[in-house]
Amino acid sequence: MRTSDFDYALPEALVARRPAERRDESRLLVLPRYGPLELGHRVFHDLPGLLRRGDLLVLNQSRVIPARLIARRAGTGATIEILLLEEREPFRWVALARPGKKAKPGDRLVVAPCQLEAEVEAFAGKGERVIRFHTALSWDEALATWGHTPLPPYILKARRRDTGKTEWEEPSDRDRYQTVYAAAGASVAAPTAGLHFTPELLTQCDAAGIGVARIELDVGAGTFLPVESENPAEHPMHAERFRLGAEAAAAIAQTKAAGGRVVAVGTTVVRALETVAREPEGIRPCAGATNLFILPGFEFRAVDALITNFHLPRSTLLMLAAAFAGRERLLAAYEEAVRRGYRFYSYGDAMWIG
Repeated sequence: MRTSDFDYALPEALVARRPAERRDESRLLVLPRYGPLELGHRVFHDLPGLLRRGDLLVLNQSRVIPARLIARRAGTGATIEILLLEEREPFRWVALARPGKKAKPGDRLVVAPCQLEAEVEAFAGKGERVIRFHTALSWDEALATWGHTPLPPYILKARRRDTGKTEWEEPSDRDRYQTVYAAAGASVAAPTAGLHFTPELLTQCDAAGIGVARIELDVGAGTFLPVESENPAEHPMHAERFRLGAEAAAAIAQTKAAGGRVVAVGTTVVRALETVAREPEGIRPCAGATNLFILPGFEFRAVDALITNFHLPRSTLLMLAAAFAGRERLLAAYEEAVRRGYRFYSYGDAMWIG
């Protein structure tokens, strides 16, 4: 298996800059996991028709925080983009700093003079820094005031090419780059398969006898990293924290016992559930971190069907979807999606694989 086996051609025009007008009006490509390769073409609000009474939707309810901060380096005024990655302790974070050469230990960074400032304490890996923030506000208030939605770099680049402007977000992004059921946690990227759901659609699923369970996996910036080595096994897989509560674990066990399907809404849910399923006790309440790298040949023990978006070439997410659907089937579906003008990536359309 080579990383180049997961390349595909995508016209730039099909990269979604903005979400669909309504969440559940995104298109939904239906890919059967087994049997003849007969693709279906639906709209996301048709989802209840693909589900059966007794199935269980598993959602990632982690919320996206406004994790991008724009600072000036004290003394020089150089602009530095800070992307929060992991909270070490209150007001102390590991973050990406760009350009990194302008954020060295001892440097003072100013987001808002006298209101939100920071000090670079140490290097923490490629492009990463340990940064301590200072503010009289609560941390949530400070982020809500000066933080920006951490949109993926390809969305920002595409928008800037379209408009010639350098805004870090649009007003609607605060709402639309967040699932309607986000509740807790601290993600720095959205669990994008969930962006298509509306409260009304979830109500329809409930009325049809389809269960819903919620877990949390805090999505990290590593989710967008391409696999750079030609051998995927050499890729250092990023770790993400997750929490699977007792109620969700019980719902999964009951669904399996009754012959229903566990439907993962997004690759983040797959990684969390398949990590726990590999423990000796199987699916149970659990909290921890996963760096599980799912490649073709992987044995799925927890997930029976998958709702997911269209992923970047050479990405770990594309490889996971290929492991679930079969690489050739998945890439054939992607080829058809390109022909039919589906919208790709975080704000794009969705797939059902089951």
